[in-house]
Amino acid sequence: QVQLVESGGGLVQAGGSLRLSCAASGSIFSINVMGWYRQAPGKQRELVATITSDGRINYADSVKGRFTISRDNAKNTVYLQMNSLKPEDTAAYYCNLRRRRSGEDYWGQGTQVTVSS
Repeated sequence: QVQLVESGGGLVQAGGSLRLSCAASGSIFSINVMGWYRQAPGKQRELVATITSDGRINYADSVKGRFTISRDNAKNTVYLQMNSLKPEDTAAYYCNLRRRRSGEDYWGQGTQVTVSS
């Protein structure tokens, strides 16, 4: 019912920047939470940042001050601007959408971010 397509992953040097995008399509309800999660090999998937439809934002402590999440409701798109990247940020990054009232979760296929030291 909802499809999420991510883009923007790649290889970057430590200290560099990268911008991820996630476009949603399908049966999207206006009241929702969109966000980014990441998973490194051998580790559990963890929250990076979320943003609600009315603009409330939450960041993981490890990325606070370096990453910025934003969304364009007219385009049904969420962005993640990543600055001052560290090798520890290397992971597969997944886009997520959760309908607030139904609790339904939707996930993108993931995009790889690799930070070289």
